[in-house]
Formats: sequence, C-alpha cells, structure tokens
Amino acid sequence: MLDNLKTGLRNALKKIVSASDINEELIDSLCKDIQRSLLQSDVNVRLVLSITKNLKERSLNEQPPKGLSRKDHIISILYGEIASMLGYQGDKIKNIDLHEISDEPKISFVPNKQNIVLMLGIQGSGKTTTTIKFARWLTRHGYRVGIIGADTWRPGALTQLKMNAVKIKVDVYGDENNKDPIEIVKNGLNHFTSNNYDVIIIDTAGRHKEESGLLKEMNEIYHIVSPDLVLLVIDGTMGQQAHNQAKAFHDVAPVGGIIITKLDGSAKGGGALAASAATGAKIYFIGSGERIDDLEVFSPTRFVGRLLGMGDIKALLEMAKSLEIKSDEDQARRLLGGKMTIEDFYSQMENVGKMGFRNVLDNIPGLSGFVKEDQLDVLENKMEKWRFIIQSMTNYEKKNPDIINDSRRKRIARGSGITEHDVKELIKQYNNSKSMMKQAKGRQMQGFLRRFGMG
Repeated sequence: MLDNLKTGLRNALKKIVSASDINEELIDSLCKDIQRSLLQSDVNVRLVLSITKNLKERSLNEQPPKGLSRKDHIISILYGEIASMLGYQGDKIKNIDLHEISDEPKISFVPNKQNIVLMLGIQGSGKTTTTIKFARWLTRHGYRVGIIGADTWRPGALTQLKMNAVKIKVDVYGDENNKDPIEIVKNGLNHFTSNNYDVIIIDTAGRHKEESGLLKEMNEIYHIVSPDLVLLVIDGTMGQQAHNQAKAFHDVAPVGGIIITKLDGSAKGGGALAASAATGAKIYFIGSGERIDDLEVFSPTRFVGRLLGMGDIKALLEMAKSLEIKSDEDQARRLLGGKMTIEDFYSQMENVGKMGFRNVLDNIPGLSGFVKEDQLDVLENKMEKWRFIIQSMTNYEKKNPDIINDSRRKRIARGSGITEHDVKELIKQYNNSKSMMKQAKGRQMQGFLRRFGMG
C-alpha cells in the first residue's frame, strides 16, 4: 500500500537516524525529502508546505521532552504532523502533541432500533463491493444486517450484490423489474421492518455522466430515509480530486464518514487520503484488497506508523501518560551519569511492569516480533523475583547495594522467599545496568536485550 510514499518517508528518516549532528542544514534536507515524497503521492502542495514548515520550525525551536533525544523528538514531530494531515484537522495543520491526535473512529448504532446506512459514490469507485465488505465487518461485530439494492443504473448491480451477499449470509432486497430507486428503497425498508435487523445498508447508483441527476437522486433518498450514517466511497486513484467529489456529495447528503478504496496499487493514494480528510468527514475505512475481508478500520496514527516503520508509538505514549510515569530531575541525572541506585533500578522496572513488557517491546520501533514469547516469559519471571527481593531490602541497602554481604544476602533471600542465587543475579544485573548507562545511548537497548540473553 502506497509503497512509493512509504519508501520515500523511510529514506528521509534514515538521514536523521544516521546523522552525527542535528543542524539546520540537515533539517532542510529532511524537509525537502518529505516534500518530494508527499508531492509524488499527489498530496496538495499547500498542505505539503504547511507540514514541512511546521516540521522545520518545531525541530529547530522545540526542546525535546525529558528522556527523549533530539533525533527521536524530530521523528515524533514528523509522525504527528503527517498523522494530523490524515486525522481530521482539515487544511489547517496544528502543532499538536501525539496524545491529542484523534484515534480511529468508533462506529456504534442505537440498540433496539433499525439503523440505516446510506452508501454513496460514483460509478467505478467500488461502492457495491464495499457495501458487501462493510456488511461483512458489521456481521463480524455482532450486527444483523440487511441490504437494499437501489442501483438501477448499472446493469448487473443487483446480481453482483446478491451473489456476494450469499457468501456472508446477508439478506438482500431488490427488484430487477423496477427502475425507480426511490420506490425500491421504500419497499426495501418495508420488507425489512418485520424482521429483527440492526442495520440496513442501502447501495445506491453511481455514474460518471449526468452528475446533477445522480446528486438529485441521492438528495431525495436522503430525505426519505433520514439515514443514521452516510458513507461516501471514494476511489483512491482520484488523488486530490477526491476533495471536490466529497464536497459535492456532502452538500446533498451530509457525509458522516468516508471509505477509500483501491489503495493497494495507486500512486495518488496519499492525495486521496489527505483530500478526503480535508473535507472534515472522518475516514472510517480503507479498502486494501479484493477479498471480502479486505476492509481495514482507518487510524491516522497507526497508518502513519506503518508508513514510517515505527509501529504505533502513540499507543505506547498514551499508556505511559495514563499511568503518569514521570522521572524526576535528580533520578534522570543519576541515570545519565551512571550513578543509578537500586531504587532507581526498581523504579524503572516498576514502570515497565505497569506498562506491560510485551506492550513496550511491541511498540518500540524495530523490536516488534523480535523477542520470542518464551524469552519474554523468562524476563517477566525474573523481574517479578527482583521486585520481591528489592522490597525485602532495607532503605540503606537499596541506596548502597555494595554493602550487601553474605549475611545480608541470606536475610534478603529469606524475607523474599527467593534463593540467594537470585539475589546475586539481581545485584549483578544492577551493576551491569549502571555500567551500561555510561555507554552511548544508541547501544542501550541492544545491551539491555543482551543482558537478558535475548540479543
């Protein structure tokens, strides 16, 4: 999906990661690479310039948060700016914190009521196929779904709908002998009224010519059915033209969400995504293939994370924020100076434990899937033992672990219910951690994994 954009953005990031010094010349070079990648993906020029202007200003003027390197901060700025482009901010790009980026949209329907979804889109956008995919998504989430085939313009539309609906065991109402879509919709709603359906999806007509007639028809259907949700299906190959198309439909039937199709092979996919988000309507799904299950809920942060090869960093940051994990200045100074106490070591273990070691590794760029499940289990068991050991130490021993001799080690082992060997191992790992903090920051994670037999 969007391979050119993905490759361009990742190559741009390599300049930051491999740079020995962060200066204005390097930032300018990064911005030019980002501009080139976005423009080649058909993203609006003004939007591209706005993104790179924000990127440069923030990279040069903002101080990184405590504990975050300047390189990592610049990458997080880029992550946030591109996510905001796709995340419902419109043409106005804000200097936002990653925590403030909207997550994936939530689709929920009123219980004990027949909810109506109106599908819109021009011919060739993949609307009928997407209707089936959406019905499939709903059934997998526990909804009972019915479909009304109201496309009287395209020959074979109803047949296509029924053939695919059989595969997912969804009922379809249609009338091949009736060419009045308004009447079909009314009859379809009456047909499904007597049944216990949660959601009724209306598949409407689409055509390239007589656009005014299409929009008039959509407006009439909209006012007759008063839908709970209007979804607009847009062809990802349209690029920036998606904006005008979305606006035209929105004027006659207020669009509540957008589905972008054909992103698996389009050089203009970036333009379609950005243009659609700029309309103010949320992108609900993206179609990433031909199979019925190839409909993916769209999350700007997750999508950008995949483009940049970074994983879902936002999830990890939000987790840390929710736990209010903060490092005081004295502790940070001790850690960076290689003067870490065993209390500091314990504090760091607690933070990782609260967040879940699996979650931390899964969301660290490049490490997702790198550590085997059985290795994680061994590490988590060790951390649990070490927690008990440290809790059995006196405050003086925590601050001065070098004083722990044989007799103290025996007392700590008895108090924690752990063996003396485990106490020795903890002290050894603590000393190794102190030494590691003096090494180059870029080697810390590698050393961390190696110490636990995972590197």
